[in-house]
Order: sequence, then structure tokens, then C-alpha cells
Amino acid sequence: MNITLVIIFGFLAFVLFLGILARRGKDMDLEQWTVGGRGFGSILVMILLAGEIYSTSTFLGNSGWAYGIGGPALYGLAFAALGYLFSYWVYPAVWRYGTKHRLVSQADFYVKKYNSPILGVIVSIVGVLALIPFLVLQLKGLGIIVSTTSYGAISPTIAVWIGAIAVTVYVMISGIHGSVWTAVLKDIMIAGVALFLGIYIPIHYFGGLQPMFEAVDAVKPNFLTLPSQGMGASWFISTVILTTLGFYMWPQTFGSAYAAKNAKTLRKNAFILPLYGALSIGVLFVGYTAIVQVPGLQGPEMDLALLKLSMKTFDPWFVGVIGAAGLLTALVPGSMILMSSATLLAKNVYKHFVPSTTDQQIISIAKILVPVLALIAVYFTLTGGNTIVALLLMGYSMVTQLAPSFFASLMKNKFVTKQGAIAGIIAGLAIVGYTTLTKATIGTLFPAFPQVIKDLNVGLIAVLINIIVMIGVSLVTKAASAHGEEEIEAA
Repeated sequence: MNITLVIIFGFLAFVLFLGILARRGKDMDLEQWTVGGRGFGSILVMILLAGEIYSTSTFLGNSGWAYGIGGPALYGLAFAALGYLFSYWVYPAVWRYGTKHRLVSQADFYVKKYNSPILGVIVSIVGVLALIPFLVLQLKGLGIIVSTTSYGAISPTIAVWIGAIAVTVYVMISGIHGSVWTAVLKDIMIAGVALFLGIYIPIHYFGGLQPMFEAVDAVKPNFLTLPSQGMGASWFISTVILTTLGFYMWPQTFGSAYAAKNAKTLRKNAFILPLYGALSIGVLFVGYTAIVQVPGLQGPEMDLALLKLSMKTFDPWFVGVIGAAGLLTALVPGSMILMSSATLLAKNVYKHFVPSTTDQQIISIAKILVPVLALIAVYFTLTGGNTIVALLLMGYSMVTQLAPSFFASLMKNKFVTKQGAIAGIIAGLAIVGYTTLTKATIGTLFPAFPQVIKDLNVGLIAVLINIIVMIGVSLVTKAASAHGEEEIEAA
């Protein structure tokens, strides 16, 4: 067994040990399993949120897109900064309402705000549909990392199965506590690796950042700018808006707000987390360096840019450390995705149709669903061919359809009705589903439109249609309700 495998599987065994150990001394009821008893302080909440946000899409996907598309890859820095900024106001509001009403899932929030259990079912289904591509993304990244950094000794298929089994075990046993404990190790590892690679790689090959950019421009002129069409300025802006809105809508991230000890904890993190997010600049620099040093990667192979360059640059033992860090970027978000998806289906779908279900039965059902969801994700991981960032953006387009009704629910004078919220979500999801299945864009649907319109991210167009339908149906149903009340009073 080579040294890289020893290091990678050593970390995997340690993560599994931490995940199982995390439940020690805790009565794993529904609140403990899902939101940690609502007792996490600033550091643990920061680690948990960073653990979910800094995933394989950041580690491999950002470097792959920097390698493959150049300038447009910078959208990730922009939306993360905006997302953290808005979390200063959004997360405390979620925490206050969730604590007051003892909520444990994202769908619980919608059920309570709109007094509509069926809306909770719809939100749960949308959340799970969006999370499956996100989980596939984590497993796909895990397979790439282990297989590549092991120099082919472990196949991607075997790596995916090993990772899926490991994360399933500690999620079933420890819930969110397992995710937090493993996130501590993951954050230390990824922060060190990303910072080191971002500084060392450009200096090692070019002597600094400016020579790196000059070398890339010499090989691919204007590659680091936004193109005049396709992923141009309007695509960049619309994608940043879409992903910023969806930043809070991932069920696992939304639910993490419930785990905080108080609202002040979440506001502190709004200041701290952007510094952590800035580490993604390092992996972009690695991707840009790989353009010159590891040319010729095409399609899904672009996701290998960081790993291929690392293997060219470092000794096998350090490649193992990089592989272990990448492994953790898949396992921690993957654990939260599995737990959140299982909780949504058990509490907000199954219980809706079987109201007599107790909290203990919900936990039992959720734990049964964890391996089922893991198997589904493994199937799509092994049969799908999308690049990592493409999977992420597809999930974002879906989950962002929950944003309009969420923000409407925070208004003091809430005018959106449950019928409007449901209609808006379904309309937006229909657009996303159609464009995903047919691979349609605004440009293919309306070729006569100006280029600036054709380049807009179709996911944002789906959100705009969602808003229009939501407002229209709300006005109609509100008017009908008021008319009905007048008739009753007249009678």
C-alpha cells in the first residue's frame, strides 16, 4: 500500500471514529439528532456552516472551472461574499422563529409561517430534489480525490462506496453532532491546504501572482476576462444573484441556524465566515497555474486540475495530505445533506400522511432513509457525467425556488398566501425542470433576443416567474377570501 493511501485511509478511519464518538453522553432525541439541542456557540456554528459551504465544489470545482472557463469562475467569490453579508439579517430571524416554535427542519418554517402542512411537503420534496445533485457532487468529488491521489490504486467506484458507507454510519449514529466533530478536523485541514497551495503554487512555478496571470494570458489571451457572449457579464451577474438567493435555501444550511445558542452567535459568524471563504481564492490560483503546467484536460477531466498539478509538484506523502483534505470536503457536507434530507422526508412528508407518528418514530424512519438516500446518490454518481460545478448550479436553480416565499414570510405585512407560495414554487420548479431536461437556455428559446438577455442564467428567470405567479395567485386568493368573508357577514 503506498503512502498516500495510508494517509487518506488513516484520516478516513479517524473521521469515522470522531463521528461515532460524537454521540457519547447524549440522549439522541429528535432535537439532539437534528439541531444539537440548540446549544452550539459561535465557534461550533461557524465550523458547521463552513463545513457545509466549503465542499468539493470549492476544492475541486472552483479550480476546475478556473482551468476550463477562466474569468467567469470568479462568480464563486462574489456570491459567497454577498451571501455572508445577508446572513447577518436572515439567520437571526430564522433562529428566533425556529427557537420560539421548536422547529427542527426547513420545511417546519414554511408550515408554521403559512399554516400549510402541504406546503411543508412541497418544500421538503424540492429540498430533497435539490440535495440529491449536491450529494452526488460530494461523492463524485470524493471518488476523484481518492482515486487520483492514490495514483490509481483505488478506483473511483470503490472510493465512492467506501465514503458513502462511512458517512452513512456516523450520520445514523450521531446526527448533527457527528458532522460538527468531523467539521473541526476538516476546517483545520482545508484551511491549511488551500492557503498553502494558493501561495506556494504560483510562486513555485512563476515567481508570483503577476507572472502567473501573464503566463496564462500568453497561453490563452483574454481567458481571464468575461467573454462577450455565453458566460458574459449578464450571466455572471444573474448567476451571482441566483446563488446568493439560494445561499440560505439549502435545507442543511437553513437548519443549521436552529442549532445556534443565540442570535448573536449567527451575527458574529456573518463577520468571520467571509475570511474563511476567501481561502477559495487559493484554489482558483491553482486552477490558473494548471492551465500552463497541466494542459489538455477536457470536460469532466477539468475537475482534476488541482490534483494533477499537486501530483506533479509534491512528493506522494503530501499528495496524501491534500487527498485527505479533499476527502473531508466531501464527507462533512455529505453528512449534513443525508441527515437533512432524511429528516425532511420523515418529519414533513411521512408525518403529514401519518399524523400519529411520534418524534421517536420520526428518528427511526429518518435513520432508515439515510442509507436509502445514500444508495440513490451512489447510483447517480456512478452513472452521471456532469462536471462538479454544473451539478452545483443545477441544485442551486432548484433550491432557489424556495427563496421568494421565504423572504415574503419575513415581511411584517405578509401579503403572500399559502396558495401563492405553492403556485410560485411549482411554476419556478417547472421552468428549471424543463430547461434541465431539454438543456434549453434563453438563447435557444428566444434566439432573436439581445445577447445580454440570452446570456442570463435561466435559473434566475425561473425565480422571476416564480415571483410573478406567487404575487398573482396571492392577490387572487386574498381577494377571493375577503369576498367570501363579506358574503358570510352579509348573510
